[in-house]
Amino acid sequence: MSVVRPDAEGLRRAVEVLRADSVVAFPTETVYGLGANAFSEKAVSEIYRLKNRPAWNPLIVHVANVEAARALAETWPGAADELAAQFWPGPLTLVVPRARHLAGVGASNDTIAIRIPAHEVALRLLEASGLPLAAPSANRSEGISPTTAEHVLRSLPDVPLVLDGGPASWGIESTVLDLTAETPRLLRPGALPLRTIREVVGSISLPDEGPVDGAVRPSPGMSRRHYAPRATLLLVKDLDQTGLSGPVGVLAYEGAGVEGAEILSSDPREYAADLYAALHRLDDAGVATILALEPPQTEDWLAVRDRLGRAAAK
Repeated sequence: MSVVRPDAEGLRRAVEVLRADSVVAFPTETVYGLGANAFSEKAVSEIYRLKNRPAWNPLIVHVANVEAARALAETWPGAADELAAQFWPGPLTLVVPRARHLAGVGASNDTIAIRIPAHEVALRLLEASGLPLAAPSANRSEGISPTTAEHVLRSLPDVPLVLDGGPASWGIESTVLDLTAETPRLLRPGALPLRTIREVVGSISLPDEGPVDGAVRPSPGMSRRHYAPRATLLLVKDLDQTGLSGPVGVLAYEGAGVEGAEILSSDPREYAADLYAALHRLDDAGVATILALEPPQTEDWLAVRDRLGRAAAK
């Protein structure tokens, strides 16, 4: 594996790897992605192999502009134009009917998830390669998403090339919105708050329990267990350590009246931005159990609760 600066030479090497039907890890504003040419069955299969990702879990395709996004869709809803104008580039993924020529990428129900990332390095890579890049998070399946190049190195040492763009600013995956029905439907809460999206599209259907593992799904991030550290994560209302064996780590937020190893911000966006990095730090410290204090039950904390809940799933 080579970790390179995202300068002209680094981008040239990355484009070379992508055009050879291999994969490149690159930064986005959410987390680091493992990118491959979305038109290449060979390249996309390499993503699944390296991540040990189940075949039923679809990928998000990253593009450089709205015109490229439209080219991947069989139809392009009016709401997609409104949302793209307001939030792209940015941490919002739109699920639309998939163009027939992209039979090998996307969900089994003929949809595709698309976004334009808001990271200079990601956009320069997309423009330099001229390719739509299928790119899930650059880590082993079910593990903690990477927010730095170092996280990628530890999780996926066989990736040929990593573009090091520094820490991801949002630190949590994009919000995924399904536009294939009359009312937009939330598939995955994420970095972009729902109240902000409602200002553009109005009513949004909220997710149910989601599909069982192995079933068809239109978006990644819907698996029962995901984003999980090596340590056992317990989502708790209090931090009672009675009955726990081995070293214990604590994950809480400011103002909760708790003293612990990892105290994150009481602001949900700032908490989310450091969540994965904090889980990586606790894993690196060798704890056997992580006690994560339940965050508030408000909508602003929806994405954080989603990630912690999936990380705690058995």
